[in-house]
Amino acid sequence: MAGSFVGAIDQGTTSTRFMVFDHDGAEVARHQLEHEQLLPRAGWVEHNPVEIWERTSAVVQTALGKAKLDASDLAAIGITNQRETTLVWDRRTGRPLHNAIVWQDTRTDGIAAALDRDGRGDVIRHKAGLPPATYFSGGKLQWILDTVPGVREAAERGDALFGTPDTWVLWNLTGGPDGGVHVTDVTNASRTMLMDLETLQWDEELLGFFGVPRAMLPEIRESSATTPFGTTLRNGPFGGEVPITGILGDQQAATVGQVCFAPGEAKNTYGTGNFMLLNTGTEIVRSKAGLLTTPAYQLGADPCVYALEGSIAVTGSAVQWLRDQLGIISGAGESEALARQVDDNGGVYFVPAFSGLFAPYWRSDARGAIVGLSRFNTNAHLARATLEAICYQSRDVVEAMTADSGVELEVLKVDGGVTANRLCMQIQADVLGVPVSRPVVPETTALGAAYAAGLSVGFWSSTDELRQNWREDTRWEPEWGEDRRAEGYARWQKAVQRTLDWVDV
Repeated sequence: MAGSFVGAIDQGTTSTRFMVFDHDGAEVARHQLEHEQLLPRAGWVEHNPVEIWERTSAVVQTALGKAKLDASDLAAIGITNQRETTLVWDRRTGRPLHNAIVWQDTRTDGIAAALDRDGRGDVIRHKAGLPPATYFSGGKLQWILDTVPGVREAAERGDALFGTPDTWVLWNLTGGPDGGVHVTDVTNASRTMLMDLETLQWDEELLGFFGVPRAMLPEIRESSATTPFGTTLRNGPFGGEVPITGILGDQQAATVGQVCFAPGEAKNTYGTGNFMLLNTGTEIVRSKAGLLTTPAYQLGADPCVYALEGSIAVTGSAVQWLRDQLGIISGAGESEALARQVDDNGGVYFVPAFSGLFAPYWRSDARGAIVGLSRFNTNAHLARATLEAICYQSRDVVEAMTADSGVELEVLKVDGGVTANRLCMQIQADVLGVPVSRPVVPETTALGAAYAAGLSVGFWSSTDELRQNWREDTRWEPEWGEDRRAEGYARWQKAVQRTLDWVDV
């Protein structure tokens, strides 16, 4: 049946997936492929843009093939993506001019520190809602312009294009060098330190801070398109023409997928990192507690809705570290079984500040630390401490959100791969002292992108209709007493202090 489904490309930090959803928001098809993590130096993290595009094409073709679907079955497509990862490519050839610099990369710590030393950081905080940090795209783009031979000259000619992965995927889907559309949305643009939160456009003063030529930047548009961003090509991975009508950064997409459409509603996504967003409505709430002020979404011609965000760099990737670097588990799923061998952390706290500390600390000088070790401790204690680190970092963000908004959290909606770890979600409820709720469809990032695309073409009529699709799958109630909760958090905060001032910036 023509146009019975909506598709979503989810281009993430470690993998790319394509999912298809029906009108009830239920999954119809999916395929997912990992891509290589390139680590050329300590603190540097890169991706191969060509590999990302190849993986995108492959997951689309495979998912559609397995489900016996084609382009005519799709009413629209949405795109969601790792947000601050920075790509620069040649408009004429489509060739990347450098590997993508990933949001976790810390090579720009000197750029970030200089911004704060001379007062430009305060301007960025006010206009962009962000602290100067290695996390965001602007410094990464400056590094490419200043370091890679010929890129600045190409950018000034208009031959070098910048984008986050949404822009790269959209450009390739719509023709690449032969007429590809160079567009992003407000949520992704807001993560660059180059967009003004009030005007929702590139800001000349901010561009000047980083020396970025305006000609290389994509057009900023709404998240759910008033008119399609572009259309897929007949000779592309979809094998036909489908309108591309939704773009959202991954955490904002999860906010839409969790139907957090009312001020005060919050969600936490557990992926490579953790990202908690609190809807603040159409009001720009400027954080005083170390959070980010960011667009949550802009649906069609409606006003932009904003959020406070707590971004945590390393959570699910800490479990990957146990697997890949330490070798104490052979798969991420084993972390739960190993951690269940002990009743508590045995006094061990693990602060995985591999990329410094993000919200609410914003300390690029921090590095990871495991503290409290004794001969008594085993790999099971470290596994449990890793799960607890995910949950304690989330509590740091909740505390900051309460301080900024005055809203006490009543329940935390959760999604993402780590939510399959039932022990971790129980610890999260225990650490926060509030229930934790997981929906039937845990991959809400892709679902949110599909919702944005479907709203644009009338596949769904309103956000009220989307709310009817949300259903709870599992709820975890707190089991710890207040004394244990307070003692554990106090020791966590003490452990965090041990990570500071490790790197000179």
